[in-house]
Amino acid sequence: MTIHVFGHRNPDTDSICSALAYAEFLKKTIRPDAIAASCGAPNQRTEFALRKANVTHPRIIMDIRPELQDVCQRQVIAARHSDAFFEVYRLMKEHSLRAIPVLDDDDQLLGIVSLLDLFELVFQGDVDAAHSRDVCSNLSKVASVLGGKLAHAVEPDRTDDFVLTVGAMSAGGFTDRLHGFAPERLLVVSGDRPTIQLPAVEWGVRALVVTGGFELSSGLMHLAEARGVSVITSPHDTATTTMRIKAARLIRSTIDRNFVSLPAKMPVCTARQQIVRSRQTIFPVLDGGKLIGVISKSDLVNPPKPEIILVDHNELTQSVNGAEDADIIEVLDHHRLGGSLKSSDPIRFTLEPVGSTCTLVAQKYQKAQMDPSPSMALCMASGIISDTLYLRSPTTTDVDREMLEWLQAFCKVDLAEYANEFFEIGSALRSCTPREVVREDCKEFQEAACKFSISQIEEIGFDLFWQRKKELSVALEELARENNYDFSALLVTNIASNGSLLLMSRQPEGWEEINYPELEDNLFELEEVVSRKKQLLPLIISLLDSSMPEENGA
Repeated sequence: MTIHVFGHRNPDTDSICSALAYAEFLKKTIRPDAIAASCGAPNQRTEFALRKANVTHPRIIMDIRPELQDVCQRQVIAARHSDAFFEVYRLMKEHSLRAIPVLDDDDQLLGIVSLLDLFELVFQGDVDAAHSRDVCSNLSKVASVLGGKLAHAVEPDRTDDFVLTVGAMSAGGFTDRLHGFAPERLLVVSGDRPTIQLPAVEWGVRALVVTGGFELSSGLMHLAEARGVSVITSPHDTATTTMRIKAARLIRSTIDRNFVSLPAKMPVCTARQQIVRSRQTIFPVLDGGKLIGVISKSDLVNPPKPEIILVDHNELTQSVNGAEDADIIEVLDHHRLGGSLKSSDPIRFTLEPVGSTCTLVAQKYQKAQMDPSPSMALCMASGIISDTLYLRSPTTTDVDREMLEWLQAFCKVDLAEYANEFFEIGSALRSCTPREVVREDCKEFQEAACKFSISQIEEIGFDLFWQRKKELSVALEELARENNYDFSALLVTNIASNGSLLLMSRQPEGWEEINYPELEDNLFELEEVVSRKKQLLPLIISLLDSSMPEENGA
């Protein structure tokens, strides 16, 4: 099973680059099936980094919840609308099936046939004796089901509504019975009895089936050919032959065409709710109208969970949609412990107080004595440069510096020059709509009964911010309203001055205690604050905690 390595929603450079680098590390060590994934498109700065490193984008997956195409039975056993009961029953018995999809000659799904439907087809005489003799089939199917041969055939593949008649009476009585039916519909079964065979051939019946392994005499065969009567020889006795001819009935009349099919991309949880009360046995899974698999209710009881690894985050609110239903086998992160993550089994959990998740991934390479490729080295270096503002952020540690220096030996570019170029690329304020700006690198948090978000962008100077402040305020309020946040915040960091502006959708309780100047309504100047996780988030949490009423002691 494939394992996906995911960064957080609204991914930044460190999130995407750490997922790419760690997936590559796992491929070369313990998980050759590892794939880097992203629950959002890279921003311009990350695009530049990947292009410079010559690294392919991670696979974008917005929802990891398993879909029917992931869990359905792909090796479909299907019947054809032109098949006979005997063929379909044998197929179902061989594969232990209770129902089977039916296709036409162009492989298009026509419907479903169940085992019960098939038995009703063969034993319909028990319900309606008038139709017990009726057999809708063709002579080729009859001969095939009998295991016999067509000694003489006239249009053997033409579908007919036969009237099955057994010559097990006196010749006179049989002749009288013959004349009660149209000859072109009669399918006569007889042993080695010329007194039965002759009147049947003379009457010009559709076909004569000779049982017991006997053959028609040469004289009668010539007469049959002259009268256009087909002749089939059966190796079985008359009783067995009669039963098998009924088993040659075509299934087309019993196909259930009023059935429920499911789209391939339907989430398993949605499908489970939709089919729980259905009496249908199997459900065809279609992709663009084409049958790609089948699924039963039992397949949806406990479907296999997708395996994922979380990098650069450890809170489910920041994870790809459906992470709560996935099998999270590892977390590699440098943020605080969020507390929303649970697992049924022990997992590998790494939280280190460093400036970048790419630093932790680089350590993995170094400890394994595995030299990264120049592309992957620059990819990891980009994550470190981005998250530490090229080692100037207060989150920077000696480990970040050591790993960046170690990666320089494998990179084909000078990292100091590259860092300058990196930060000059991709100003969100210059290239994005207000809606996109406030959603770029946006993380959701829940503290002190308060649900909020913090977005962060890095710019060189604040000129563009002042030009777009009003529309950014509107977009921030919309973000909070759409997600039912108590408030949303946008941290605009000036890479050149190592300071930030903080724009709020609204000020929560306790915000008046903030010890930073308010430049305008809901806009604050945060000097020397550049880190969301180490500086801004702790500040917000302390303000929220201070606004909470104290509990009275006993």
